[in-house]
Amino acid sequence: MKRYLLVPLVAALAACAGMDQDGASHARLVDAPTLGMAQADVQWPVQQWWHRYGDAQLDRLVDEAIAGSPSIVIAQARLARAEAAVGAARANGLPQVDGTFTATRQRYTENGAIPAPLAGGVRTDSRLALNVSYELDFWNKNGSLLKAALSETRAAQAENQAAVGILASAVGSAYFNLQRLFAQREVLLAAIGQREGVAGLTRQRYASGLDTQVEVKQAESALAEARTQLAQVDESISLQRNELAALAGAGPERGEAIRPVPLVSPGTEVPASVPLSLLGRRADIVAARWRVESAQRNVDAAKALFYPDINLAGFVGTSALGLSNLFKSGSQIIGVGPAITLPIFEGGRLNANLKGKAADTDLAIASYNQTVLHAVNEVADTLASIRALDRESGEQRKAREAIEQAYELAVKRYRAGLGNYLSVLAAQSAVLTQARLDTDLKARALTLDVALAKALGGGADLPADPAGPVAAAAR
Repeated sequence: MKRYLLVPLVAALAACAGMDQDGASHARLVDAPTLGMAQADVQWPVQQWWHRYGDAQLDRLVDEAIAGSPSIVIAQARLARAEAAVGAARANGLPQVDGTFTATRQRYTENGAIPAPLAGGVRTDSRLALNVSYELDFWNKNGSLLKAALSETRAAQAENQAAVGILASAVGSAYFNLQRLFAQREVLLAAIGQREGVAGLTRQRYASGLDTQVEVKQAESALAEARTQLAQVDESISLQRNELAALAGAGPERGEAIRPVPLVSPGTEVPASVPLSLLGRRADIVAARWRVESAQRNVDAAKALFYPDINLAGFVGTSALGLSNLFKSGSQIIGVGPAITLPIFEGGRLNANLKGKAADTDLAIASYNQTVLHAVNEVADTLASIRALDRESGEQRKAREAIEQAYELAVKRYRAGLGNYLSVLAAQSAVLTQARLDTDLKARALTLDVALAKALGGGADLPADPAGPVAAAAR
C-alpha cells in the first residue's frame, strides 16, 4: 500500500516546474589578504570616541545632534520597519487560525441533485466555523524568509549606528573648524595690535623726518588689511556657528552659545596599518554583509517555491439551512486534511523570480566589496594625511620660530634707524602667515583624528559574522 502512495508523490515532484540552474549568484566576497592590510596592532575606537577630547561643549553638541537629527530618526524608522518584517516572517511559520460566518439566502434549483422539499424553495444557508491551517515547511521556505528578515534587521541596526557615527564626526569636524576660526581671530587681533604699534611708530618717525608719507601709508594699509581679514574671519565664524546649530537640530541662537576653547593635541597613536578584520567591524561594512546574508536567504526561499506546498487545514463549527437551525444538535461540522499545491507550469515566473533574487545577491556582494574597498581607501588616505601632517607641523614650528626672530630683529633695526619699513612689513606678514598656519595645522590634526575615528567605524559595537546570530534568532 505504501508503495502505491509513494508513486503519486514521486510523480508530483517530477511534475514540478523545472529550476533553471543558471539562476545562481556568481559574485564573490572580497578576500582580506588581497587588500594588503591583513596584520596590524591597532585599537578599536571607543563607542563615544568624542569624549576623549575632554571638551564638555563638544559632548553636549554631539548629544543634541544625535537626539534631534532627522537622519537618526530615518535610520530608527527603517529599523522599526525591519523589525516589523521579522514579526511578519515569523508568523508565516506558525499555525493560522481564523473564524468565518456566512449566511447566504438563495433559491435552490428544481433541476439539480437537491430533492424536494428544498428544490425550488428559498432557504438561508448558514455556516459558522473556526478554521486552522498550518504550512509544513519541508523545503525551508518560511525559515529562509525569516532569516532574510532577521538579516535585514541586523543591517538596519548597523545603519543606525553608522548614522550616529557619521553625525558625530560631522559635528566634531565642524566644531574643530570653528575653534580654528576662533584661534585665527585671536592671531589677527594680536597682529592688529602689532600693526597699530608699528603704524604709530611710523608716524612718529615721519614727524621726526626719519620716514616719508610712503612708509606711513604702507603701515596704514597693512593695518587695514589685517582688519579686513578679521572681518572675513568673523563672517566665517558666524557661518560655522550656524552649521553647528543646524547639525545640533537647533536654531542659530544655539551656535551663538559656542565659546572658544584652546586647540589641543589629539594624543591618538597613529597605527602603521589597519587589519581588515578590524575594518570588518565598521557599521557600513557590517550592514552590507548582513544584506548579502539576507539576499542569499531570499535565493533559498525562491528555490523552495519550485517544490510542493503542503498545508494541513482543518475546521470545526456548525452548518445548517436556516439561521434558527445553526445551533441545533446535529448541525456540528468538523474536517481536517492536507492540501498540496504543485507548481507544474508557471510560464517562467519561478525561474524569473529566482534569477531576480540571484541578481539581488550579486548586487549585495558587489555593494559589500565596494564598501570594503572604500573603507580601506578611506583609512589609508587618512593615515597618509596624518603622517604628512606630522612632518609638516615639525617644519612649520621651525619656520615660525625663525620668522618671529627675524621680525624682532627687523623691528629693532627699524627703531634704531638702521632698517627700512619694508623689512618690518615683510617680516610682520610672514609672522601672521605662520601664526595662522599654526592654528590651521593644529585644527587639521584634530579633524584628521575625527576622520580616523570615523574611518575605523566610530567604535560601533556590532557582530561582523552573520552566521551565528541569525541562526540563533531564527530558531
